[in-house]
Amino acid sequence: MSFSRALDGPLVTRRIQRPFWPRGFGVSETPWTIAFLVPYAAVFLAFVAYPIAFGLYLGRKPELYEALLENPRFVVTAVNTLLLAGLGVNVKMFLAFLLSGFFVRPGRWIKALLVLYMLPWALPALPAYLSLHWMFIGYGGFMNSALEAWFGIDGPIWFNSYWLAISVNILAYIWKWMPFWTLVFIAGRMGIPRDIYEAAAVDGATGLRRFTFVTFPLLANLYLICTLLSTLWTAGDFAATHFVSSGAPALQTEVLATFGFRMAFDYGLVELGVAAMLSVLPVLIPLVIVLMRRVQAAEVQL
Repeated sequence: MSFSRALDGPLVTRRIQRPFWPRGFGVSETPWTIAFLVPYAAVFLAFVAYPIAFGLYLGRKPELYEALLENPRFVVTAVNTLLLAGLGVNVKMFLAFLLSGFFVRPGRWIKALLVLYMLPWALPALPAYLSLHWMFIGYGGFMNSALEAWFGIDGPIWFNSYWLAISVNILAYIWKWMPFWTLVFIAGRMGIPRDIYEAAAVDGATGLRRFTFVTFPLLANLYLICTLLSTLWTAGDFAATHFVSSGAPALQTEVLATFGFRMAFDYGLVELGVAAMLSVLPVLIPLVIVLMRRVQAAEVQL
């Protein structure tokens, strides 16, 4: 009887709408995945893979490296790069690690000071480095004027001496990038649970002992990874040397980045300039391998 009532009752029809998307397109996400990946893959191939492959192609000839070794300027630039990457990175990391302990303390004036401290890193490289260039320009520069006004002595001509010029380059590099790594170490310190410090205080570890036996061991992996990463970046640093000393005196303070740039664009020796930059790969590749292994082993989140 229920079946007859259903037949006698009003006929209800429901209109079946076709899906807006083509058949099979809404079921699988593969077409959407491909559609979103194609632009990124194209950008990666055009601006990352192709320049690297083309650079390796330009520097493929062994005679280019023989010519570099015969060039006395190349040896000097290699030493300057080692000084910048070795001395500059380690001093910068050590000072940044110490200053992170100061800036992590509570206090509004400390937070305000941290904002001012971050300004060199926030500034673009060109005005930041040019300001230091004019500070150390020599007679009429800020440093020599300050020495004459405060101590009554004539300052040196900074960029006429190799050691003074390379020291100013390293100082400018440290001044520019130390705030960034300080911020990284502040984040690392803030990630340490307070319970560990409280337990260390109960055991009598305060002040220097707490830093030596608690803070530094917990941040040692982060410190090592940041040092390796900064060394990789510094090996190709161009701005500090180019804008501060411009290689003075007589191009003796050039690094590999500025040397390769000058070879390629000033002298038209493009392949030799590329080979000068590729010559640092035997040092960078082991650093990359060590860095990747340390990140995987320590599971550090930067």
